Amino acid sequence: MLETVLLIAFSLVALAVLLSFVRLIKGPDVPDRILALDTLYINAIALLILAGIYFESSLYFEAALLIAVMGFVGTIALSKYLLRGDIME
Repeated sequence: MLETVLLIAFSLVALAVLLSFVRLIKGPDVPDRILALDTLYINAIALLILAGIYFESSLYFEAALLIAVMGFVGTIALSKYLLRGDIME
């Protein structure tokens, strides 16, 4: 039962990754692309969490935590660049 639910969740999150990637490529302007990149790394975290549950390994959870931290820093840096034109003050 759990394997069936995990496979359905994998497929739905993979569809979300595909749609986010399309928005990243096709986005009409820069803020849409930043939001798509943010959504893309959140979906990657979801895939890693699902893989950790499926394979019963804590290594995937640590990788998800690292991606979350790096994605947050990247989103902040891109937003600062968009607002100010410079990352460092």
